[in-house]
Amino acid sequence: MNVIFFLAAAVALASTILVIVQRNAVHALLYLIVSLFAVAVIFLLLGAAFVAALEVIIYAGAIMVLFVFAVMLMGAGTASVPPTAWIGPVALAVVLLAEIGYVLVSGGPPASVAAPVTAIGPKEVGISLIGSYLLGVEVAAFVLLAGLIGTYRLGRREKKEET
Repeated sequence: MNVIFFLAAAVALASTILVIVQRNAVHALLYLIVSLFAVAVIFLLLGAAFVAALEVIIYAGAIMVLFVFAVMLMGAGTASVPPTAWIGPVALAVVLLAEIGYVLVSGGPPASVAAPVTAIGPKEVGISLIGSYLLGVEVAAFVLLAGLIGTYRLGRREKKEET
């Protein structure tokens, strides 16, 4: 099972490096989505299924859709993504899907990397976020709000006044 973990880590590392070196913003965002999925696979292998689900739903799902929308809206990427741009992200995503399939068919992660002694559910995560990590959550919310305001400002078109 360690091989699966290191393969997911290699996919995360490779896709993150490809995010940095891509010249096209849309291509970089595709690799960033794959990188977030790879991190979710790592969380799943470590027994943190709830955190893996949050990673996929919140980051790879909602936030990355907003990033893709903002990039397309500002015209930083091409209007259409050529089919060859999908080869790399799809290949890395297939590797991740094969890993997940193997783990599911083999009966889940072994006890050495499975969930900790006590499973941590959504209630404990919520209490932790509202309690001891409240400042960090609020700072992250302000950073996301600043990004949203900046995206709106950059993407807004000025209206010409009629005289």
